[in-house]
Amino acid sequence: MSLPDLLRRGSPQDCRPVPRFLLTRPQWGALAEDLAREDSTDLLGLWADPGMVHAALWAEGAPHLVSCPAPDGRYPALSPARPGAVRLERMIHDLWGHVAEGAVDLRPWLDHGRWPSIAPLSTRPGPAPYPVPQPVFLAVEGEGVHQIPVGPVHAGIIEPGHFRFHVQGETVARLEERLGYLHKGHIGLMLGKPVRVAAKFGARLSGDSTVAHAWAFSMAVEQALEVQPSPRAAALRGVMAELERLHNHLNDWGFVCNDAAFAFPHARAGALREAVLRACAAAFGHRLMMDRVVPGGVTDDLTPAGAAAILAALEVVEAAIPALVSIYEGHASLQDRVVGTGIVAPALVARFAAGGHVGRASGRGFDARAAAPYAPYDTVPPVVPVLTQGDVDARVRIRIAELGEAIRLVRALLAALPEGELQRALPQRAGEGIGMVEGFRGDCLHWVALDDGGLVRAAFPRDPSWLQWPLLEAAIEGNIVADFPLCNKSFNCSYSGVDL
Repeated sequence: MSLPDLLRRGSPQDCRPVPRFLLTRPQWGALAEDLAREDSTDLLGLWADPGMVHAALWAEGAPHLVSCPAPDGRYPALSPARPGAVRLERMIHDLWGHVAEGAVDLRPWLDHGRWPSIAPLSTRPGPAPYPVPQPVFLAVEGEGVHQIPVGPVHAGIIEPGHFRFHVQGETVARLEERLGYLHKGHIGLMLGKPVRVAAKFGARLSGDSTVAHAWAFSMAVEQALEVQPSPRAAALRGVMAELERLHNHLNDWGFVCNDAAFAFPHARAGALREAVLRACAAAFGHRLMMDRVVPGGVTDDLTPAGAAAILAALEVVEAAIPALVSIYEGHASLQDRVVGTGIVAPALVARFAAGGHVGRASGRGFDARAAAPYAPYDTVPPVVPVLTQGDVDARVRIRIAELGEAIRLVRALLAALPEGELQRALPQRAGEGIGMVEGFRGDCLHWVALDDGGLVRAAFPRDPSWLQWPLLEAAIEGNIVADFPLCNKSFNCSYSGVDL
């Protein structure tokens, strides 16, 4: 049975911009079988609430939402059909206690055994285990295989995560990640809050993507309440999102070079990023533009000198890029480190439905701004670069191409900035909506359900890193241990974004 046939047999629930179809458990099981037979449907997200499991799918050029009741805390697993579901199913068990029957992996993910209770978002959280269980890693057998544990505490200012390497000589046979050290009860903190208060938590899921996540959360709320932001608010959101893309890509480009022991591009890119951040502060009053995007619009207009500050910074960055590209391409030692290193096959990227620079460097050209256009990108569409090499170099080159495109989009949006109000009033009523915004890492997906008083009844924020972290494990296999920092930075997945 195809996905459209399954949806027609389900019960449509009121959700916007697309209905959420409630399936029976046999129908959900049939969905899993259908996903195992064909590859055209992408799994974008998987989450739960106390009585139900939900999935976001992408098929035939549009999003689809489906749900499965789990009154007994069990539901048919999707991980045998879609590997991107593996960690999401583990997360669902840790937070809500629902067990995925037939799952590929049932080990804990977020819960390290140190929370006050297990399944904290369930209706009946249980007591914490004692003694604290030790993490279990997948075994690797072979002559001369040894383990190298790295983290969770790392050198420098970096988020915590544990990496367990199985190595033969200098060659990595398997890498396995263990995250969750930044768990902060993110979803629980959003529940029961007014949407303007909950928006602050959405904006802090991953601080470097604060604009994109705040926008995706706001879009979900606006869809639920049928509120359309003004054209001016939409354009200002676009300006902020592209500036966020610009400063993060500059940062990552420099750090990739630094991890290959080439410090000059790192220093130069850092100086350019600082120029962009100062322009953001001058234009919007905050270097990262945090809390400027809210449900209903934006909080602040451009300052009187804001547009000029942004345009001046763009001119500096644009003028510097050709020389930086020449340096990047002209040093054989750097090219030797990045070309052919950390390759992720296009077929694997497609299986995980990975987005952003990770996906586009391996042939998957999905970009939420183009695939499901939203204002202002419906009138100012982006050009989406795509490569197929899938190595560190390809991920850098996607970033470089997106730098120029972000500069073009900001200029176009500022040149045609419409007049109008910044915020529109939100009704206090029930509703359900989903929002998807293209951040610098890829598509940020937020689902929100509101109760009759307009408070958050249920929510789920999905960072693009959920579908990218597993590919880092694949990228390093067969490479040497010394190339891990290079591969890791070429992905630059968010720890905080998946630790919830």
